[in-house]
Amino acid sequence: MEAMARKPVAREAILDAFEALLIAEGERAATLDAVAARAGVSKGGLLYHFPNKEAMIAVLLERLDRLLAEDLAAMAAAPEGAAAYFIRSSVWADTPLDRVFVAATRLAEVAHAETLRRMAGVQASWLALLAADVGPAMARPVLYMGDGLYFNAMLDRGPGGSAPELAGGVEDLLAAVERLRN
Repeated sequence: MEAMARKPVAREAILDAFEALLIAEGERAATLDAVAARAGVSKGGLLYHFPNKEAMIAVLLERLDRLLAEDLAAMAAAPEGAAAYFIRSSVWADTPLDRVFVAATRLAEVAHAETLRRMAGVQASWLALLAADVGPAMARPVLYMGDGLYFNAMLDRGPGGSAPELAGGVEDLLAAVERLRN
């Protein structure tokens, strides 16, 4: 009888713990010991899946790439247009994409080179889709609208808080996007 392959549950729990520590406390606090403790595994168990912190970062960035690729595809296919999709989706909702994006920004804060490279690529992808929708001159202003909405919604919500009521602000930004198209 063949031995069954280990399920990736522990690996995902470790990655989730790393992501949560990055979000809550930053890169310096996300030590191997802290990640293992938060994931409820031994340090040896963590090292079985991730031999070092860079290995955890690499897999976290793979998660970011996968979720962003899905979101970019949805943005490109959005019937209301890329700009409206971007604005509507720029409200912190504690989704897997939100969490991994904020975790990655915590790595970017400490100038992690690969994270900075990938984040620049994401921004370029967003700008390309926005430019195709509202024109190159208005792409960056729409990006900044979405970034500001995201940042303020995240601050309003706070850790574990309920989603803020931003419908009016989103509709105001969508109206501004329509004016930019004209």
